[in-house]
Amino acid sequence: MKIISCIEELRDQLRGQLRTAFVPTMGNLHEGHLSLMRLARKHGDPVVASIFVNRLQFGPNEDFDKYPRTFQADVEKLEKEGVYVLFAPSEKDLYPEPQEYRVRPPDDLGNILEGEFRPGFFTGVTTVVLKLFSCVQPKVAVFGKKDYQQLMIIRNMSKQFALPTEIIAAETWRAKDGLALSSRNGYLSEAERAEAPILFQTLNQVADQVRAGQLDPASIEEAAMEKLVQREWQPDYISIRKRDNLQAPTATEIANGTALVVLAAAKLGKTRLIDNLEI
Repeated sequence: MKIISCIEELRDQLRGQLRTAFVPTMGNLHEGHLSLMRLARKHGDPVVASIFVNRLQFGPNEDFDKYPRTFQADVEKLEKEGVYVLFAPSEKDLYPEPQEYRVRPPDDLGNILEGEFRPGFFTGVTTVVLKLFSCVQPKVAVFGKKDYQQLMIIRNMSKQFALPTEIIAAETWRAKDGLALSSRNGYLSEAERAEAPILFQTLNQVADQVRAGQLDPASIEEAAMEKLVQREWQPDYISIRKRDNLQAPTATEIANGTALVVLAAAKLGKTRLIDNLEI
């Protein structure tokens, strides 16, 4: 596996490749990330991964400096997966001058749910993804469904900018107890890790209520949030949304079987976890 930090060197290495499959990451790789590499290989060749902790998507009080960085272990994992190139730019490589041009998602998608609680987050995400796409020029790129809203925003961005990159969605990789794998899971204490699967259990309970015919999403959401609070979680949201645009469904839409997804974000101790479940 070649490890490249320079954009021009990366372009030279990939020149002439017409089926490149790309998986962007922020490192601290776990089995969920590695499953993305395997899915990428099914859709293209060669497989290119990137590791870059993107400062633009972190708020002033978020964990940019503390975000786990495990580069050597990540390299070993990617080598075992047969990744062709690891693009690992420094901030100076990717942002040689201040990134004053930004890609801002539309407010009705970018400022809800995660966007409401992390202002500017999706502008940081879309800006770095567009820049990485420009560097790698992939035929396909793979993103996990765990970051459901992010996946939708990137897919819409790629479509609206007519990018020659197909966005592939990968199912969320879970531990045996249901917890969605995340680099931030490493922040959890032993007791918190034992409690963490409750978030996914709560999503399943919400989904069961919707499937059983309950048509008042607000009351379902409120009750689910209260259950988490009673267990000493600090929920930001549990929200039932339409899959196609992440807007809130009406009772009629729910009754008519509109495709839905329930999304959640909540702090357990100092660790903020997100998850979702399609209904």
